This record gives sequence, C-alpha cells and structure tokens, in this order.
Amino acid sequence: MFCGLNEKVKKLTVIDISLVKLSVFFFSIIAVKLSPGLLKLSYPALTILILVCGAKPFYNVWFKK
Repeated sequence: MFCGLNEKVKKLTVIDISLVKLSVFFFSIIAVKLSPGLLKLSYPALTILILVCGAKPFYNVWFKK
C-alpha cells in the first residue's frame, strides 16, 4: 500500500506540496474555531508536538540514504 503512495507522491511538484500545506493550515484554523480549548495548550506542549511529528520526515530527508 505504501509503495503505491510513495510512487504517487513522487509526481507532486513544489506547488502541489505548498498547496497541501496551505490546506492543512486553513483546516487547523477551522479546528481551532470549532474547539477554542485547543488555544489553551501551552507553548512547550506545542513545541514538543512539532518536534515529535517532524522528527521522522526530517531524518528521512537529511540523513537517510
């Protein structure tokens, strides 16, 4: 299953990836508007979430051969 997805991702351009990022950004705005309690998360907790979610892609791009 993932091999097929990897082949499809190779077809994406920089513009496609940036559009995906924008759609995630706008979805997160909607999620916060629907659930204002998300704004009460502390900055350290958000920083930890960012680092945890970004660690594997960062490793795959810069260190994996």
